[in-house]
Amino acid sequence: MHSAVLLIEFGSIILALGLLGRFAARFRFSPIPLYLLAGLTFGEGGLLPLGASEEFVATGAEIGVILLLLMLGLEYTASDLVSNLKAHYPSGLVDCALNALPGAAAALLLGWGPVAAVVLAGVTWISSSGVIAKVLGDLGRVGNRETPVILSVLVLEDLAMAVYLPIVTALVAGVGLAAGSMTLAVALGVAGLVLFAAVRYGRVISRFVSSDDPEKLLLVVLGLTILVAGVAQQLQVSAAVGAFLVGIALSGEVAEGAHTLLSPLRDLFAAVFFVFFGLHTDPASIPPVLLPALALAVVTAATKIATGYWAARRAGISVKGRWRTGGALVARGEFSIVIAGLAVTAGIEPSLGPLATAYVLILVVIGPLTARYTEPLAAWWTRRREPRGTAAVADHAVEARPQTPVGD
Repeated sequence: MHSAVLLIEFGSIILALGLLGRFAARFRFSPIPLYLLAGLTFGEGGLLPLGASEEFVATGAEIGVILLLLMLGLEYTASDLVSNLKAHYPSGLVDCALNALPGAAAALLLGWGPVAAVVLAGVTWISSSGVIAKVLGDLGRVGNRETPVILSVLVLEDLAMAVYLPIVTALVAGVGLAAGSMTLAVALGVAGLVLFAAVRYGRVISRFVSSDDPEKLLLVVLGLTILVAGVAQQLQVSAAVGAFLVGIALSGEVAEGAHTLLSPLRDLFAAVFFVFFGLHTDPASIPPVLLPALALAVVTAATKIATGYWAARRAGISVKGRWRTGGALVARGEFSIVIAGLAVTAGIEPSLGPLATAYVLILVVIGPLTARYTEPLAAWWTRRREPRGTAAVADHAVEARPQTPVGD
């Protein structure tokens, strides 16, 4: 009887997610806010609370995080990451300063303490690679000159997560300074070792994993990823970071084949992850934090636009491209939820989960709009100001010019 209820509940969730995804695709916006709303509906305090399938959904959500980071790692080779880090690290530093500090300041102003401040800093810092990649494709900007700048900022954020996530994991677990330092040292050591192996022996690793049979390739890549993620978590390093590093280690045809095979699984389990996060957020807890979330969204949307403008200007992109770069980086999504989920699971601050949910909902909706309209609005504002400035200069010139007699 219990298994029947589990199948009914889980089947209903998957069916609802599929219908929501089709609805979002019809109107060309990200389905993430709809998945979060579905979680709020099925969660405790929602309209249709779940019972039997919650534990199963939790396992699926953990796999979703692993696959999200694996697929992200498959997008880049180790040499690409190293070259991006060397060329664009100042943009990464500006990105961190402008977007992490508002989150940390907001947590401290709300009286949540230093641990919550570190967590909320990550929530406001990391842009959504998935949402941004989809928006760039929808707008036909993949080949634009500013797109490599956007991708460089995203890559630097992803690399920073390899350091940031172990720190957050140690903080929310309440370990001491020595244990936390050991966790970070292990994380950095593992990350460095994997990057070194990927650069030097990437072809050997890819050849070992490679297979002409899609079934065998899928099983080997998925099994290796989950195994490494489990070992990483056992070493008190984030499982997501382990999956990300596996993706970096794979390259060439293996990475392309794995990306094609795993994309449907990634989409399925990632959707389950967003639902799971919503399940642990009481809808009644969102209204009290809605205003702080809205204020934080407005501030960090502006700081992301400033970040993109500065990074594109540094790369020699035109003014229009600078505004497009800034507008494209506004969306937050999966990684903000991953970071907040660590704190929610550890019970750090009850209001942190609702605030992160509201914050992501706002920016996931606003992000595609800023990507589309930031540059036209900036151009309109510039044109609107030019006539006044031109007229003022002209008037000044007329007043300063000597009056010539009519007869001369």
